[in-house]
This record gives sequence, C-alpha cells and structure tokens, in this order.
Amino acid sequence: MIPLNSKLSTLKRSAIRVYTNLARTVDDCVMLTIGEPDFDTPQPIKDAAAAALAAGQTHYAPNQGTVELRRAIAAFETNRGCLCNENQVLVTVGACEALYTALYGILNPGEEVIVPTPGFLLYDIIATASGAKTVPLDLAATDFQITKEALEAVITDKTKAIVLNSPNNPTGVVYSEASLAAVKEVVRGKPIFIICDNVYQQLSDGPVPDLSLDPELRDQVLLCQSFSKPYAMTGWRVGYLIGPEDVMERLLLLHAGMVTAVPTFLQTACVTALETDPSPMAKVYAQRREYVCRRLRAMGLRFPEPRGAFYVFPSIEKYGLDSATFCTRMIREAKVAAVPGSCFGGEGHIRISYCCSQENLEKGLDRLEAFLKTLEA
Repeated sequence: MIPLNSKLSTLKRSAIRVYTNLARTVDDCVMLTIGEPDFDTPQPIKDAAAAALAAGQTHYAPNQGTVELRRAIAAFETNRGCLCNENQVLVTVGACEALYTALYGILNPGEEVIVPTPGFLLYDIIATASGAKTVPLDLAATDFQITKEALEAVITDKTKAIVLNSPNNPTGVVYSEASLAAVKEVVRGKPIFIICDNVYQQLSDGPVPDLSLDPELRDQVLLCQSFSKPYAMTGWRVGYLIGPEDVMERLLLLHAGMVTAVPTFLQTACVTALETDPSPMAKVYAQRREYVCRRLRAMGLRFPEPRGAFYVFPSIEKYGLDSATFCTRMIREAKVAAVPGSCFGGEGHIRISYCCSQENLEKGLDRLEAFLKTLEA
C-alpha cells in the first residue's frame, strides 16, 4: 500500500456510528444513539427547494453563498444580538464543514485547542488532521461548568482556540453566565479564538448565554451554526460560519478549495428555514427530556441536568463496567443502544439521545431498566 498522510493513522471512526451500526445487526434493537431529529423537514422549506429547482436554480452558487441567504443569515444573527453583515457570512456544508474550515484554517502544527469535556469528538479529529492537538478541559469536577482556575491551568503559549458548545453534546448542559465570564476574562485580548458551536442553541429551555453576542469579543469569535438540528434538515447538509471580515476572506479560500459552494436551490430553501419557527419541535424535545430524566432518576442514575439539545448523559460508574463494554452488552443482551461516554471524554457515562418517537423512548428505557437489574443481581 502506498503510504497516506501519517496523521490519518491516528484517526478513529465515530463511536456514534460504530454503535449505531452494531445496533443495526441486532433485530428489533431500539437505537438511542444518533442525534437526528425524527421530525420531517417542515413543508414550506421543502416547497421552497422544489420551487427553486423548478425555476432552474441548478447552477453554481458563489463560493461564499448566495447574497440572499447570506443577507438572511446576517439579519437573523443580528436580530438575536450577534451584529454582522453578509460579508462576514460563509455558507458551508453543515456545521461540520464550518467547524473544519474554522479550526483547520486557524490551527498551525503544534498549536493547541482547548475542548471542554465531555465534548463532541469531531474537534479532536480536525485538530489532529491539522497537526495541532486538543487539550481537554475536564468539567466533571465543576458541575460541568467552566471555572477561571481550571481554564487558566490548561492555557499555554501554544493555545490558539477554545471551543464552546452550548447546549452541550453529549450532556445537554448550558454553560452559565459565570462560565462564559470566566472564559472572557482569561482569553480577552489574547491571540486566542473562541469557537462558538451553536448548533443546539434553538433547542433549549430558555435563553442560552453566548459569547458571540459580546461586542468586546467580536474580533476573536468564530460562530458555527447549522440548519440540521433546529429545522430537522440533517440530510440537507447546510450550515454557516461567521467571523471577522479579514479572517473570513482567508477562510473562504479554504472552503472554496474543498467544496466550491453549497447547492444553489438548497440555499434558497434555507432562506425559508430562517423564517420558520422551530419552537413546536423544541417543545416536543423538552417533553421527551422531562420523561427521560424522570425515568432515569427512578432507575437511580445520576446525570448533569440537561437544559437543551436532545441528550442525557447518565453515569454508569456504579456498575463497574467501562462505557464501551456497558453499551456493547446492552445492545446484545437488552436490545437497546446508547453511545459510550468514553468517545466524548466522559468515561463512566453513556449518552442517550431522545430525538426519537415516544414509543421508542418508552421501549428503550424499559429495556435499559431491565438491563440494569441484571447487572445488580
């Protein structure tokens, strides 16, 4: 075999997909693994895409995105307090590409990006591919919130960025005002970017503190957002990245070299998405969250209190199994699937996704409860 990029040898397949695929080999297994809304994309959004296709919007869009969508995004973000203009907006292939463009575009070999853990595994993949490395900021001892002392302890002269994902995947925790104040105090005015991964922000119980709204940090913030989660558009693969104009001019070149542009007719549909109210779906997720939390408490499981997204992160430490073994056995013996906490930097936990039907939630949690009783026997 001809040698490949040596950095690829250290990359691993997403455990989310690994355990989902394992579950698919077990007949009638209830999958509480993937964070994919079970709702269909709202009809007005689909109609807008169909109309755009019928109107012949099948040609290249500008690399940066259509003017119409970039203006709509800028207006949407400005309306919530993140002041920006269309020149600061880059339309991407989902938030994953926004994150990749942002992190790969700012990281040099040997530099470091701080990732509060538990956290989404993609950040480490991107950092590794860029020749940089992630530095975990373990939040388990501070009630899954960020403290100034803990953050200062991991800052070095190689620190280039910190990633903030709130509401958080996998815990569902929302970072408090105090957490963000600590981040601001430590990094303000330093050559350190703040990557705001806001993909779950519209799926929360209330306002979510957000450093992308702070005018004093505008030159340091790169905001990553997605249409996937709030509008049930996971298969559409559209997101966006916002940052200072001079930074975006350079990141655009990286994006254009990777994907050229997002399909034109999809961008037209995304304008309609920004005019769509996702709160009815968010309300259903909140009801499911309440149900799941109630059931887990009745089982005697502890977990950080989720306030958004569609995940719960219960501790399974008392059963004496590592999270990978626990999840593998649960699939094979109980026919219910979750994701090991180890793949998020949170060993001793599992991630349960509740963006599935109430029927499946009830069936899955019944099976989890029965499985726990076999471990206690």
